[in-house]
Amino acid sequence: MKNTSLVLIVVLSVAVAGLYILHFSSNKSNSSGKVGTSGGNDSSGFKIAFIKVDSLVVNYDFAQEMHDVFTKQQESYTKEYSEKRSQFEAQAAAFQEKVQRGGFLTEERAMQERDRLMGEQQQIGKLDQELSAKLAQIQSDNNKQLLDSIMNYLKIFNKDKKFNYIFNAAEVLVGEESHNITKEVLVGLNSRYSKVKLK
Repeated sequence: MKNTSLVLIVVLSVAVAGLYILHFSSNKSNSSGKVGTSGGNDSSGFKIAFIKVDSLVVNYDFAQEMHDVFTKQQESYTKEYSEKRSQFEAQAAAFQEKVQRGGFLTEERAMQERDRLMGEQQQIGKLDQELSAKLAQIQSDNNKQLLDSIMNYLKIFNKDKKFNYIFNAAEVLVGEESHNITKEVLVGLNSRYSKVKLK
């Protein structure tokens, strides 16, 4: 089975979240097209900010908890698969040894046992595919849940801040650090999540 690491989850989350955050805007841009500072109240400019999504995801308590649960499920599935695979390999070795020493009374009985083992091997391959598919689905669901959590919080956060645009820092080639709201958003996300956990 394929090992899925935190790095893979972060990369997928960053990619998906980046697309949403890149297009996130709670206020329509005005026609002047002038750009103001993130903290400015210039009515003719934009208020912009950016978030380092990869850093946000790595440090978000909810994301860490989902990753821990996912890792346990992955370990459980890997253990289940490994046990079945080990049992099959032991049976296959016993069969091979029995064939070599002439332990079967008839050739027909040996072929029946061979066919049974081949069926067992196919079942193990099917189990591997099923467990991998389950893990992929869990990961996909986790990514959607994480994205929803971040996007919902950003909408609430932006009601007060009134940014025209909040970008994913991965898409920003040059930007002033004063526009970076990652820490502020992370504190808010973790605070909100800790309150939800207490309920």
